[in-house]
Amino acid sequence: MSPLWLLILMLALSQALPFEQKGFWDFTLDDGLLMMNDEEASGSDTTSGVPDLDSLTPTFSAMCPFGCHCHLRVVQCSDLGMKTVPKEISPDTTLLDLQNNDISELHKDDFKGLQHLYALVLVNNKISKIHEKAFSPLRKLQKLYISKNHLVEIPPNLPSSLVELRIHDNRIRKVPKGVFSGLRNMNCIEMGGNPLENSGFEPGAFDGLKLNYLRISEAKLTGIPKDLPETLNELHLDHNKIQAIELEDLLRYSKLYRLGLGHNQIRMIENGSLSFLPTLRELHLDNNKLSRVPAGLPDLRLLQVVYLHSNNITKVGINDFCPMGFGVKRAYYNGISLFNNPVPYWEVQPATFRCVTDRLAIQFGNYKK
Repeated sequence: MSPLWLLILMLALSQALPFEQKGFWDFTLDDGLLMMNDEEASGSDTTSGVPDLDSLTPTFSAMCPFGCHCHLRVVQCSDLGMKTVPKEISPDTTLLDLQNNDISELHKDDFKGLQHLYALVLVNNKISKIHEKAFSPLRKLQKLYISKNHLVEIPPNLPSSLVELRIHDNRIRKVPKGVFSGLRNMNCIEMGGNPLENSGFEPGAFDGLKLNYLRISEAKLTGIPKDLPETLNELHLDHNKIQAIELEDLLRYSKLYRLGLGHNQIRMIENGSLSFLPTLRELHLDNNKLSRVPAGLPDLRLLQVVYLHSNNITKVGINDFCPMGFGVKRAYYNGISLFNNPVPYWEVQPATFRCVTDRLAIQFGNYKK
């Protein structure tokens, strides 16, 4: 069953809950409409616009665009070769699916009257232009998926009710100050796959946002941006060109519990850099150019998963992962990956992994020059 139909069933059969940021364990976020549950993720403030149980009862409106499927306030018009947003959409629609079409522009009145819309899916079209008032009628919109289009800028005047924005795989090079102004409910932004450089973020671009989740992967970052929301629990910067982590790069992000830096060019992590992440639980540093295990891991008492595979690590010390003494670490490791490193694993002392739950949690070997 596709993720879209799972969301449809949730809208039709159960009372929708206030948004709660979920976990993304696989670090390869796709275009699905559902997030995985993570009991550690922090919820967001209750926002207006979530359909209640009464609003999800079947309707008998005869309005349905030609070729589309309309049922239980869900209008599905995907894969129809549409060049414009269709007319005759019922005003009580809560989910509008327009993905995989040929829409190139969103006009001022395209969504007129859709004041109950909760989710709008525009993935994989050819959208390059959006009228500044195109989203104005969508006063209860919480989820906007507009990835895989031709946008060169973040749409202006996004609905203040918005909680989740996926705008990855576009052509955005700049994030100006004020573009997210008034979005106090925004919790999750996925903006990877855009040609964003560090200089593309204007100072204060994220002012006012209280994000839980941010992903800027597959971009052109050469360092960790220093002006992102300090509320972040998850930050994913994988598949960039980051070369080093300097002492104060992570100073602002003390609430992180998941950090993704895999598939970069990191050679050096300055001593003390990780000390600013006291709540970190999962760290991805795989597919980089590290020559040793980063210093400071034993001091991260909640750290449970460390990916260090596919680096240039040649030695693993007895105190690289675990603190000295017993009872110091509050959560034992359940995953350490070191495979595809030139480590003579037969020389690693068994006590090196004294704070690991199980031997199967350690991955070694398979190194190829």
